[in-house]
Amino acid sequence: MTDVLVPGGRDVRGSLDRAGDAGGTGRPRADACVVACPPHPQHRGHRGDERLRAVSAVLTAGGVDCLRFDYGDWDEGYGERADARNAVAWARERYDRVGLFGFSFGGCLALLVGAEGDVDAASALAPTARLAADLDAVATMGDIDCPAQVVYGTRDDTADWEPVVERARELDFALREFSADHFFVGQAGKVGDAVGEWLLDAL
Repeated sequence: MTDVLVPGGRDVRGSLDRAGDAGGTGRPRADACVVACPPHPQHRGHRGDERLRAVSAVLTAGGVDCLRFDYGDWDEGYGERADARNAVAWARERYDRVGLFGFSFGGCLALLVGAEGDVDAASALAPTARLAADLDAVATMGDIDCPAQVVYGTRDDTADWEPVVERARELDFALREFSADHFFVGQAGKVGDAVGEWLLDAL
């Protein structure tokens, strides 16, 4: 794991989980990276979230690096979207292919930033539909032109995920359903497999 300071004018720090190190293991360095967006920072969301770690473990085992990052100071979703964009830009400068993943609040950001066209795959876990009137993931999902996945729990009563799933069906996104609450209690490993394996295939 390597500490990363994401450029962009906000204090955004990340942890880069590496698939291989040419100097240490003899394996080639990864040519793809997934940027992982944590859940809501005002509800203790951070880069060490167990769902992000579970996805990262599957990615790195499959030869893809993963950048898990913390948002800068709270900015109603706008600064956090900029943080995700800047993390993607950081990865784009260093890797041939870049994926984007997020959980909950971060899932909405993954869809919003994924719609801007600079990623090769986007996956959202338990995404909420919007962060503000003009931060509406459902309204922008039609602009996503890369492979996209939405994973959700049928017992989730925290996030407003139903409009996202409905739109994802219309757009023929990959969908994965779990009998789970918003936090996928006891199922982090299964979530990691579902998201990580899909991203490995997509990248």
